[in-house]
Amino acid sequence: MSRVGTRGYSGEVDVRNDAQRSRYELTIDGRVVGIADYEARGSVVVFPHTEIVSELRGRGLGAHLVRHALDDVRARGGKVEARCWYVAEFIREHPEYRELVARPA
Repeated sequence: MSRVGTRGYSGEVDVRNDAQRSRYELTIDGRVVGIADYEARGSVVVFPHTEIVSELRGRGLGAHLVRHALDDVRARGGKVEARCWYVAEFIREHPEYRELVARPA
C-alpha cells in the first residue's frame, strides 16, 4: 500500500489482483474505486474493461491501476491483449510497455 497524491486527492491507495474475480482492484482507504477486468488465456492476459468511479475520474487513478496491472503481467512473464480502449491508449502513450503486447500468431 502506498500514499499517492493524484491530482487533488490523496489517501491510502492499493492495487491488488483479485484472481477469483479476474480483475485488478484499486482501493483508496479500503474502498474499491477502480477495476481492470481481465481474462487469462495461457500466458496472454486480455483486458476488456477498466473503470474508475465517476467522482474520482480525471485524477490519474486509472493510469495508476493500469500501470500496476501491466507491471504484474510483466513480472509473471506474460503478454497483454488490450481490448479496452484505455489500456490500449496507456500502452501507446508509455512505450516502456509496448513489448508486453501479444503479437498475432
